[in-house]
Amino acid sequence: MTSTSPTLLRRGLEAFAYRDFRRYQLARVAVILGAEAQSVAVAWQVYSITHRAIDLGYTGLALFLPGLLFLLPAGHVADRFDRRRVILICYTLQCICTTALVVLARNNTQNILAIYSVLFFIGTGRAFSGPASTALVPHLVPESHFVNAVTWGGAIFQFANITGPALGGLLFTFPLAQFAPHTRLEGAGIVYVFTLGTLGWFLALVATLNARPGRMEHRDLSLKVLLAGFQYVRQAQLLIGSLSLDLFVVLLGGATALMPIFAHDILHQGPRGLGMLRAAPAAGAVAMSLAMARFPLRRRAGRWLFTCVSIFGAATVVFGLSRSLWLSLASLFVAGAADSISVIIRGSLLQLATPPEMRGRVSAVNSLFVGASNELGEFESGLTAQWWGAVRATVIGGVGALAVAGLWAAAFPRLRKADELTAESLRARTPGPQEILSGL
Repeated sequence: MTSTSPTLLRRGLEAFAYRDFRRYQLARVAVILGAEAQSVAVAWQVYSITHRAIDLGYTGLALFLPGLLFLLPAGHVADRFDRRRVILICYTLQCICTTALVVLARNNTQNILAIYSVLFFIGTGRAFSGPASTALVPHLVPESHFVNAVTWGGAIFQFANITGPALGGLLFTFPLAQFAPHTRLEGAGIVYVFTLGTLGWFLALVATLNARPGRMEHRDLSLKVLLAGFQYVRQAQLLIGSLSLDLFVVLLGGATALMPIFAHDILHQGPRGLGMLRAAPAAGAVAMSLAMARFPLRRRAGRWLFTCVSIFGAATVVFGLSRSLWLSLASLFVAGAADSISVIIRGSLLQLATPPEMRGRVSAVNSLFVGASNELGEFESGLTAQWWGAVRATVIGGVGALAVAGLWAAAFPRLRKADELTAESLRARTPGPQEILSGL
């Protein structure tokens, strides 16, 4: 990795002194913009076709299943092959899938099974690119600046989450047919074309990275090697506690999949209102991430983690009860701000407590937990909303998130007492890779 002028090493901007980190974040912001805009378009398109909450849940299930099916090979691939090359191949698949969505939208399809099929292949690309992307970041900056890199990575991700949904809502309503009627594109189709452009930008930038991690795992493929990530997470209380906490809190308290219902039926807003709702948590997260980049968390990481999870659950309850657009946006802003702190803590724990040669497999396990909490959480939200209604499902989910925070604080005292986010202190409390493999 190469750095630039020392002036970039100002407090809070250390990670940006490194060329590969800057380029990778430029690539990420573009591709996340496209993905978030696309998610708004898919949700609105599916709900417009069926007007059923459960069908919104199935979109999350279609994205989640590949992560479950390909969990073990995805982690091994990230450790066995050049992580940069894996990312390029996976996002090429994403380009093909988005092109298929453009075709479906252009033909004004009413077949949601075709949409689900494309989402399944998008989820397949994410299943393999997720572990490789997460494991690549420590190669872009020195370990001493890794927490700063995680903080800025979170801020950039959330910035794209702010802009992406809002941009998706705007593009969805853009009257392209008035200017270019021959394109036969409107609504979701316009959004998908935009996403296709962001994917091309991502591929071009990632291809120029100097980082070449190469092969980190040199052992031949075996069941022991494949399962090492699971074993490492299971034996490291810090990791299993933080990952399972995120899983159950977001699984219960996440309301993203239900936002089309809140926008359309409860708050009486259109696609632009949906974009605002989707952007509000990200707005809170990016504001908090910027503050933490300047004033990083140095002590009592575990206590901060559980406090922020509790705030997230309470804010979810407020959102579920709100009938005002502005109160809904405010509660989502607070939820996003609280969640950003826990994301930074969990991301730092994941990478700093894991040896480099196992980061791909451990990141794959993390991807399963994240996918279960997000995509499977969307399915859970759609299912409970079908049973109880969107409002009751959201409020019960927020209360459940509060209960999980209390239970996990008692069940994982080592996580609750975690203090400094440094590799030296975290790895001293976790087993080594040889211990894991010998125990299998």
